[in-house]
Amino acid sequence: MDIVVKRPVVAGVLGAALLAALVAGFASSYLTFLLTGAAITTVFMQSYGLITGRAGVISLCQLGFAAIGAWVVGWANVADVPGGFYAWLPLGGLAATVAGLLIGLPALRLRGVNLAVATFAFATALDVVFGGLAFPGQDDFTFVRRPDGFTGDSGYFVFTLAVVTAIFLGLRALDRSRVGGALLEIRHSERAAAAHGTSVARGKLAAFALSAFVAGVGGGLMAGQLGVVAAGNFTTFASVSLFAIALFVGTHNIEGAVAGGLMGAFFPLLLDAVGIPQDLAALFFGVGAVQVLRLGGSQTDLLRAARRRRRQTGDLPIPAANPRPLVPLRLRAPLECADATPALEVRGLRVRFGALTALDGVDLVVPKGHVVGLVGPNGAGKSTLINAVTGFADHYDGAVLLNGEPVDALPAHRRARAGLRRSFQQLRVPEALTVGMYLQVAAGRTLDATDVDEQLALFELPAADVPIACVDVATRRLLEVAGLTAGRPAVLLLDEPAAGHSGAETELVQRRVAEVPERFDTAVLLVEHDIELVRATCDSVVVLDFGRVIAVGPPDDVLADPAVVAAYLGSATP
Repeated sequence: MDIVVKRPVVAGVLGAALLAALVAGFASSYLTFLLTGAAITTVFMQSYGLITGRAGVISLCQLGFAAIGAWVVGWANVADVPGGFYAWLPLGGLAATVAGLLIGLPALRLRGVNLAVATFAFATALDVVFGGLAFPGQDDFTFVRRPDGFTGDSGYFVFTLAVVTAIFLGLRALDRSRVGGALLEIRHSERAAAAHGTSVARGKLAAFALSAFVAGVGGGLMAGQLGVVAAGNFTTFASVSLFAIALFVGTHNIEGAVAGGLMGAFFPLLLDAVGIPQDLAALFFGVGAVQVLRLGGSQTDLLRAARRRRRQTGDLPIPAANPRPLVPLRLRAPLECADATPALEVRGLRVRFGALTALDGVDLVVPKGHVVGLVGPNGAGKSTLINAVTGFADHYDGAVLLNGEPVDALPAHRRARAGLRRSFQQLRVPEALTVGMYLQVAAGRTLDATDVDEQLALFELPAADVPIACVDVATRRLLEVAGLTAGRPAVLLLDEPAAGHSGAETELVQRRVAEVPERFDTAVLLVEHDIELVRATCDSVVVLDFGRVIAVGPPDDVLADPAVVAAYLGSATP
């Protein structure tokens, strides 16, 4: 039991080895054939888990990539390419990767149903191509030679299981890396991923390429199992059916991929046993996919969430981070802004939405080492200004300079990499990550374990291995700020970071925001409705009303200005 809990990788490898030994020693030829098919289908499920489960990209053409992998393996067999099956299998995966990049590039601007239609069209086109093109070895029944040492049915099952295990290990390594965390954040919120310096386009393209490689390997394995394959093994209809299974069980989780592989191989036999036509198989999985959309998660996601809830209410408390001794930084008196070097300059910023002018010639400066407050009533244009400055506005007039350099031509993710980071008013922290992994993703750089622990301790956050799904909304907001500051950007734009906090939590936010310039060498533009937090934290305050700056200066002076009182706090009373 300890091995299963503490060392899941060791337990998984030992389980795969035990299964291989049992099948090789005791299973009949028919059962071995079925289990080999289940293992190959698990590879396809891993491919769907990569593209849809992790990156959130709908793809209905994974079996098309598998067909390419199978075709290349068949060709290499007929052409007697050196290296044997050990070389042919990755070669088929690489050929499928090229196809994945080709379909991924034009699909980058598509989302949702439009992307599904595009990938479905690609799969249909491959059906037509392969339907009129015989696979190598199909006409003269030249069977694909299996890998040396694994030529028998039992041996080939062992080989296939080893490939499945290797892919699982690779995906586990991906999930524990910052790249894997970025893919999950793309699925959760493309805007948040871009704000953390992740190129959404490159992330999706990488997901297409990796998933196509895995699918191509699966197609090559099928060629090795059957000896000769045909276009009928990789139809668009079958691809859609496997997608429905993947969506239903959640193949981004290891148990979901295994369950999907078993369902794909054995469910048709179950239908035969009860006398239900095979054509209705897709209907069952389609209903399951609709259920996923209704419940908001796959079956394995829901089971994992239930286990987390039991853990929270049971005898296993969520561990907290061990705080390290930290040198306290006092809340300082406001700094003078007149002679300070600008970190961020906004000149004549104007944003229009049709006939509505949301920002009308806004000028703003955030000096280095300062915290500047941006306040104003609802609808004044504060969030619009942040969107424009960080590259999320479709169009604006004016100029945005970071450390004296214009960034207007840069997209959002490149502005973030240049040192212009932001949080969001609406929380965009993905539940699928752990606290420590999110810190890495939001920082936009690799942090060692010591850096992670110290950052979590500074913001009084849970330990790195705690799932974000187990923490409350206020903690997630603190985590967002902790991750952004860990990246040490030149300028940090915080959009209502204290929203939803209790009094004690707001005090912690206040202290940490005030310390950001000195601790992280980061200037801060703080958008906040809590006037006392602004007064205690900021060196200067800018007030917006109807898209125009109506006051700038020290907090006490600006917040006492009658024009500000009238616009932001309501009419002044004697």
